[in-house]
Amino acid sequence: MFSFSISHTDKKTKARVGEIHTSHGVIQTPAFVPVGTKATVKGLTPQDLQECGVQLLFGNTYHLHLRPGEDVVQEFGGLSKFMSWNGPTITDSGGFQVFSLGQKKIKLFADEEETEVNIVNITDDGVKFRSHINGSSHMFTPEKSIEIQKKLGADLILVFDECAPHPSTYEYTKEAMERTHRLAARSLAAHKSEIPNSKLETMSKIQNSNKQNVSDFDISASNFPQWLYGIIQGGVFKDLREESAKFISQLDFDGIAIGGVSVGESKQQMRDVLQWVNPFLPEEKPRHLLGIGEIDDIFEAVTWGMDTFDCVIPTRFGRYGIAFVPPPEGSIKNKFRLPINKVAYAKDKRPMVSDCVCYTCKNFTRAYIHHLFRSEELLAYRLVSYHNVFFITNLVKGIREAIMEGRFDRMKEEWFS
Repeated sequence: MFSFSISHTDKKTKARVGEIHTSHGVIQTPAFVPVGTKATVKGLTPQDLQECGVQLLFGNTYHLHLRPGEDVVQEFGGLSKFMSWNGPTITDSGGFQVFSLGQKKIKLFADEEETEVNIVNITDDGVKFRSHINGSSHMFTPEKSIEIQKKLGADLILVFDECAPHPSTYEYTKEAMERTHRLAARSLAAHKSEIPNSKLETMSKIQNSNKQNVSDFDISASNFPQWLYGIIQGGVFKDLREESAKFISQLDFDGIAIGGVSVGESKQQMRDVLQWVNPFLPEEKPRHLLGIGEIDDIFEAVTWGMDTFDCVIPTRFGRYGIAFVPPPEGSIKNKFRLPINKVAYAKDKRPMVSDCVCYTCKNFTRAYIHHLFRSEELLAYRLVSYHNVFFITNLVKGIREAIMEGRFDRMKEEWFS
């Protein structure tokens, strides 16, 4: 049922074109992946996303576990069916959210007394945390994360990992990377429904402090085959990134994800990470870059051989009144952004983008959309979010076609010269 194949490669870069076959459909790569954190892409319907050409949606395990709960999603046939998307989906492990809560505190009230408690407690076995919604206590381990993701039923799932915040010291980043490697091996064992073999135990020194066997967890809850991606960490340190890339790449994962970018580091540091890890990535496995959606970042991701990448930026910018525009109006200087809520567009009769064929650009003027933002009308957020998702999705489609036709380098020059 699952397969990944590469049909074209670029002669001057690491860019490539391929296909990921899943139970819910085929994903033509490279592909941009909108984020539906809570089983919805903010402001847009599944029909909107289909019209925009979206192929794959990203869900958030942490949020879906807390509400509505993985059992509810499973009862409705899995994430794709629950949200009436009916196409391929990918979920993260929840690791980024629970680890990033860090030392934040929440206030609990009992017997008319207020108590301040830590949200997160990191142990050798996993992460204990309190819900940001109601303060209830939860525990995420690699086994629990895989169990939840199997119930959510996404086609592509990710290992439980720790993403070190930026900036972090070399020592802490190394500690987080090593913990990620141990968590990855346990996630892989849970996914395969077996205790890690001696090779994995030797490599990662796996030890579950609670002595829980994989069989203690309901890991066969999903009726759909799933591919598990390992995650490379290591911050902005070359030796750590290379070590992590080597470790994750030699394990029996179905795909490889790169984490810990777009968390505050510079653009150049992100490019460095992609360059450092590329030589160690298996050619035959799909690659996902976590958390990037700016136009220059997308071109860089594709240049270094990334197949898919996710981000909230198109809809977040849509709610802020920022629309993406191509050259010549868009440029690296203005980051290809048009702030439609600015007064300069109050009487602008043009569409957002003159040759864009999305619903927003075919039907509405800049002046009207500007008016909606000034009036704080909900339609404003929807229209610009629709345009942005359409724009980014079709930009990547154009990149895919350019690679196939041997003109990717020329396309980059047209966008950034």
